[in-house]
Amino acid sequence: MVNILAAIRSKWPFLKKMAFSQKKGIRWIGAAAALILILTFGVLPLVDSGKKMKQEIFIKKKTLEKYEKFRQSRKTIEEELNQALRQYERTQQKLLAGETPQLGAANLQEIVKRLSEKNGIGVRSFRILEPKDTNSYRKISIHIDFNPVNSLMNLSQFINDIEHHEKELMISEMDLLVMNPRMPNSVQGSLVISGVMKNTQAKEKAGKKQ
Repeated sequence: MVNILAAIRSKWPFLKKMAFSQKKGIRWIGAAAALILILTFGVLPLVDSGKKMKQEIFIKKKTLEKYEKFRQSRKTIEEELNQALRQYERTQQKLLAGETPQLGAANLQEIVKRLSEKNGIGVRSFRILEPKDTNSYRKISIHIDFNPVNSLMNLSQFINDIEHHEKELMISEMDLLVMNPRMPNSVQGSLVISGVMKNTQAKEKAGKKQ
């Protein structure tokens, strides 16, 4: 059989070239198939995997950025809330104690009495005035008459202690009288001293409306 193929090829040489070309073509086809397999099962999956990884990294980055913004905003809100709470506490500490105008006036009267004794001011009388409501707060005022004072320094210190007291106090009215022009340091008169307290009735009314 081999001798017959050899004889045919020796008689027709182009068959030998054709066989070689076919072998070469088969090799090219095999190489192309191998390349397709490599691309399909090797390179392309890696490319897709790389794209998915980039997308995941991008999504995670955006998520982290959103979380960081939320964390920063939450921190700012908490700081503002704490500051508001501290301010509220400071305001509450400046208010007169008591839930009713009578108790608030009693608290104010006790403060004025201590300050007058401290500065040697003899208070002749106390009179509670009508309270005035302003939104969530209530203004409590008392009218005092004091005996002649021989030292303007004592009177000035008394007024200063009232206006710089830890409670929110103020002198609403002042009426001073010099009894003897020859003795200008001898002064008597009256003061209206006011403080502020919580208006619990305003809160109750607001609750009823709701």
